[in-house]
Amino acid sequence: MTRVAGADVRSGFWEEQLAHAKRCDADDELRAFRDRFYVAPERIYLDGNSLGLLSHEAEAAVLRVLGEWREQGIDGWSGGAPPWYDLAERLAPGIAGLVGAREHEVIATGSTTVNLHQLLATFYRPQTARQVLLVDAQNFPSDLYAAQSHVALHGGAGALHPGSASQAQAPESATAPTLRVVPGRDGLVGVADLMQALGDDVAVAFFSSVQYRSGQLMPIREIVERAHRVGAIVGFDLSHGIGAVPHQLHDDGVDFAFWCHYKYLGSGPGAVGGLFVHERHHERWPGLAGWWGSHKERQFDMAPTFDPASGVGRFQIGTPHLLSLAPLEGSLKIFAEAGIGRIRDKSLALTELLMTLVDGLDRSLGFSIETPRNPGARGGHVAVRHMEAARVAKALKARGIIPDFRPPDVVRLAPVALYTRFEDVVTTVRALEQIVTTREHERFDEGRAVIA
Repeated sequence: MTRVAGADVRSGFWEEQLAHAKRCDADDELRAFRDRFYVAPERIYLDGNSLGLLSHEAEAAVLRVLGEWREQGIDGWSGGAPPWYDLAERLAPGIAGLVGAREHEVIATGSTTVNLHQLLATFYRPQTARQVLLVDAQNFPSDLYAAQSHVALHGGAGALHPGSASQAQAPESATAPTLRVVPGRDGLVGVADLMQALGDDVAVAFFSSVQYRSGQLMPIREIVERAHRVGAIVGFDLSHGIGAVPHQLHDDGVDFAFWCHYKYLGSGPGAVGGLFVHERHHERWPGLAGWWGSHKERQFDMAPTFDPASGVGRFQIGTPHLLSLAPLEGSLKIFAEAGIGRIRDKSLALTELLMTLVDGLDRSLGFSIETPRNPGARGGHVAVRHMEAARVAKALKARGIIPDFRPPDVVRLAPVALYTRFEDVVTTVRALEQIVTTREHERFDEGRAVIA
């Protein structure tokens, strides 16, 4: 590929790429799903890994619940279609298929960080010879804050102080509740460092299945096998993976997992989250008990003592937010039709095209890719690095292309298989070239907007 900086000289190349992309779109088995989302015709939406677009099915589910509330009032708990009372349990089969779990191992409940607090309260019980809570520095910040707080609650030093790689790998046992942090390497998690840090003094470890910044996909089964060899409990945050990447939580032996439903699953801002607990742990008492975790048949007995549900439902805390749970019902219908396997195949094809085109830009423009190239180590989005990333992201938005910025130098681009076209990917990378070639980004300030 000839590398030239002049966008006009490259016009022939881009027209060829656009024609190829349109052929791919014509052959796309998932192309009809785009019409089931509210996709603004004048925009290219590449921020579905922060907040997915609204589907007609999700909207209809919310409107149905609103109507039931209007017409039935409190009787909607038993008279809704389906009844509100056990909607979270009814959604479990659709969720289980996406994460590779058994139906009784997953529940839609709470929010991402609240669910993590529940799981840490349940599983992180430091013992004399096993005091460490292990995380990696690339985890989403809210996860790190939760980890700090639980170490502090047990009397340890809760502040997050990432050390050097050698410090993270140190095998010596902690003598008090300790947060051990595996540092990153060039924006990625060093898997070998992580494995070394999983010593026999680790009580609980948790990581992201897909890293929120880089899009790195972690080798879950390998991590679980290592953790279990040293006697540690291990969990994963699936927030940037569910709906884009298939998981096999049960078969991989994951102890617990948690996630949101508002990214690739398109269930709306602040949607009810989800959690998984492997069935071998279902006799554990929840660290944080609440009435919605009660045995369903006796929940309204209002007994003064907690009588937990028999499965993962015991880890629920409070009444589900029905208006934030309903959209998930609609979203899951779409995913059941599309199939997570086909979604993953198209997602990989979209990100492969995106990375190939960015690689073809003139190096003097300053673009590089942080995301792993190996499909087996790549989630659903691509982290494009540029020293002027904040201003480049703003220039893209001014053109109607919606990206995401992560400081200090990453533009995240998330082509979502259900509504992103190959044509959109070509248009976006061509825009990146034009923006920097013409210095269009210099019209914008460096301060970031509020982007989730």
